[in-house]
Amino acid sequence: MGFNCGIVGLPNVGKSTLFNALTATAAAQAANFPFCTIEPNVGRVAVPDTRIHQVASVAGSAATIPAQLEFVDIAGLVKGASKGEGLGNQFLANIRQTDAIIHVLRCFENPDVIHVEGSVDPIRDAETIETELMLADLDSLERQIDGIARRAKSGDKDLKAQHDYMVRIKASLDAGKPARTAPPANEDEARFLPTFGLLTSKPILYVCNVAEDESATGNAWSEKVAAMAKAQGSESVVISAAIESEIAQLGSDEEKKEFLSTLGLNEPGLDRIIRAGYRLLGLQTYFTAGPKETRAWTIHTGDKAPEAAGKIHTDFQKGFIRAEVIAFADYIALKGEAAARDAGKLRQEGKDYVVQDGDVILFRFNV
Repeated sequence: MGFNCGIVGLPNVGKSTLFNALTATAAAQAANFPFCTIEPNVGRVAVPDTRIHQVASVAGSAATIPAQLEFVDIAGLVKGASKGEGLGNQFLANIRQTDAIIHVLRCFENPDVIHVEGSVDPIRDAETIETELMLADLDSLERQIDGIARRAKSGDKDLKAQHDYMVRIKASLDAGKPARTAPPANEDEARFLPTFGLLTSKPILYVCNVAEDESATGNAWSEKVAAMAKAQGSESVVISAAIESEIAQLGSDEEKKEFLSTLGLNEPGLDRIIRAGYRLLGLQTYFTAGPKETRAWTIHTGDKAPEAAGKIHTDFQKGFIRAEVIAFADYIALKGEAAARDAGKLRQEGKDYVVQDGDVILFRFNV
């Protein structure tokens, strides 16, 4: 599994259209009225990576299994959602289960598509959603702080540290700043943070949904969103959900390339979203290869060999002995494991080896 993103935004910004396009399914209804998505829809798509086909070709693999990205299409939030307006807190709970938030912002004018606020303004819309998420976090933290303060009286140092970190985050929220502006100060706080269940601690990728004729260049609205994202240390991507929907209907890669070329685009929006998401979450890929299959595995940048092995199976991590590693470029240039070994490019790495993006690895383990 690559990573899990919740797609959020106001109603009628193109969330479900994007979801349908990205997953090439019709699982999520896309209609011109609020709350057409009643339950969160989940779709998985292959992470596009040309390297997997190169590795598979060299290895003579019968199959390729790419990494996957999971999208969760969450119903449109509205002002007051944190207090139960619209479809309320059940959808805020769905966001809590995701690793990152893809915030779709409407950056196109169309009088036939209703905007719940009556006009197009993606910066205002982003602030509306962020405010609702912060209010939900504030409510959650206040309840958690009360409980943990009582328990911390026992003198438990961990509980005291958690309480102090919660108080610091609450101060940011009280000042109108999301939880991500109060990052962990040490390893202990980094360990505590995921247990708090805070919505605004998650990384955000802003997706600017523009008109079809602006998909290659963006527009004034998307430029403002890009500036906002940069100021926040976030990412932004310009796409046209309508174009992505059309691409999803095309049968062959050749047809897709030709269609994209006519629009002045080099790749689908999906590729840009995944790349931005990987950067946002600090993710990378390594490969396992053999006659049966070549498979891509997603890990965090900085993960060591045992952690990477654990992505395959927990037994691989528990019984880790060593990793036999070939850099991607060497694997392709030398046409496989045997020649890489002969050339001294196959390395025996131990528990402290930090896996590099594109590594082709064979793990040795004992259970």
